[in-house]
Amino acid sequence: MGYVAVRGGGLAIEESLKLLEYQRARSGVTLEPDTIRRAFPDAIDQVMGESSLYAPDLAALALKQARGSIEEAVFLLRAFRSTLERPYVSCTVDTSKMRVDRRISAAFKDIPGGQVLGATRDYSHRLIDFDFARETPEAQRERAAELAQHFGVEESVFDGKASPEVAEAGGLYPKVLDYLRAEGILPTCENDDTEPVDVTMGALEFPCARSARLQTLSRGMTQAVEAFGYAAIRGYGPSHPTVGELRHGMAEVCVDVPGVEACDAEDAYYLGSIPLTEVESVFEVETEEAGVTTLSFEIGYGLVMGGAETKAIAMSVLDHCLDLGDARYPTQDEEFVLYHVDGVEAQGFISHLKLPHYVTFQSKLDTVRTARSHEGDAGCAANDAACAEAGAERAAAEALVDEKER
Repeated sequence: MGYVAVRGGGLAIEESLKLLEYQRARSGVTLEPDTIRRAFPDAIDQVMGESSLYAPDLAALALKQARGSIEEAVFLLRAFRSTLERPYVSCTVDTSKMRVDRRISAAFKDIPGGQVLGATRDYSHRLIDFDFARETPEAQRERAAELAQHFGVEESVFDGKASPEVAEAGGLYPKVLDYLRAEGILPTCENDDTEPVDVTMGALEFPCARSARLQTLSRGMTQAVEAFGYAAIRGYGPSHPTVGELRHGMAEVCVDVPGVEACDAEDAYYLGSIPLTEVESVFEVETEEAGVTTLSFEIGYGLVMGGAETKAIAMSVLDHCLDLGDARYPTQDEEFVLYHVDGVEAQGFISHLKLPHYVTFQSKLDTVRTARSHEGDAGCAANDAACAEAGAERAAAEALVDEKER
């Protein structure tokens, strides 16, 4: 694509960036990245999840630089991620050993270990609390101390020195659906030693391996994944699923001992723990064996960084949709779903429309003008023929009248 050269374009861009910085600086308000990280944990989770990089401080810094724009912060963090080396690959994360602080099931009332609501706004009234407008730092600290005493938590946890993740570490709970797997009602999870596909290291190829699908959905734009999942449930995909289990907590990340090919899990190096949300949704399906149709269950899986529960549920729905692969439904089309949930790809392609398209538009403009000119010439010619025919008819009518009068 060629562009008409514009003089002073470089200078205009520099001045535009200075104006953007002026608009940021003139507010007179600055927030430390640590303040942003603690005040907006859900936004930090979304930025890290869509960037495929667990770095809370960097996510907060990117959010500050982007002036609160999630999509711009994701773009910044992904760009930074692309510069990092990758010296190790982690061992498989065992979510059954997750330190769970929230764990619910919509499929069963009573589950082993009990339902753990944890911290959630699911049952709130969604009314604006105007008291927050008058909250002071002192009042916030007093409220924290009061709630710490209520929950039996050491007040030092809330003094800003311990991370919120450490403060919220929970306990170990069995998987809700494991006993159904033991009964043979649900498919068992078999160990798969196949090397997972990393979509950040190459372009998507269709049909995709399931590991590529799951990674793309996990790092996809939150609202896009939720929208496609919603569409699938409304009728553009399989029937309504049931959330077998949703769990949130801290999961350990370990790497094998360097230089050892087959390292025992107990000997692996512990790097740290990251917050994860895992969802297993249950779908009722019809299967046919030996000409006999029977009912069975299948599982859709979702796993996201942080606490994006709605996204994790939608991901589990789309995982099942893409596994079915019925071309009649757009939510079961791999290329349609996976290409269009990536927020950076979408932002980049749509934003490029703001760039100069002088040459291409002039070409289109010339085409339209030429077509309209030809249509006008043809219209004039047709109009002239019609006028001549009408004139001939009028002359014939007048001649007939004159003959009658004679």
